[in-house]
Amino acid sequence: MSLETVRAFFSANAPDIEIIETSESSSTVALAAEAHGVDPSQIAKTICLRVGDEPILVVAGGLARLDNRKFKDAFGAKGRMLQADEVVAVTSHPVGGVCPFGLPTPLPVYCDVSLRRFDVVVPAAGSTNSAVRIATERLAELTNATWVDVCQ
Repeated sequence: MSLETVRAFFSANAPDIEIIETSESSSTVALAAEAHGVDPSQIAKTICLRVGDEPILVVAGGLARLDNRKFKDAFGAKGRMLQADEVVAVTSHPVGGVCPFGLPTPLPVYCDVSLRRFDVVVPAAGSTNSAVRIATERLAELTNATWVDVCQ
């Protein structure tokens, strides 16, 4: 179960971070912001893309949108969004619960600079009703993320 892989990740790497489970869905930016009492921009959404043959994860602010020109400049190619079944196969997380934690195999993780305006962000935690509150820089450190500017 995906939530369990995220639990195991935090248990091993950041036992001080607690997974927050809500009774209602937090599978969209709007629902997550409402459930956790934060601005939608503070939700750290994880976008699964393929660049060439390689899947990557881009974590961005909840209201940020990928900018095709910036993305191509940063990665040298256009990114292709993964389909829902591909997302599950690559991350083990369902759409609406995708996060850069507890992955079955390591993936390149990129944090967009849209997250940097917040000290703390709220990414999903492997299910459509779970999340964590985490310092933005710590999210990048724990996932070995590279900072990029690929959103509008």
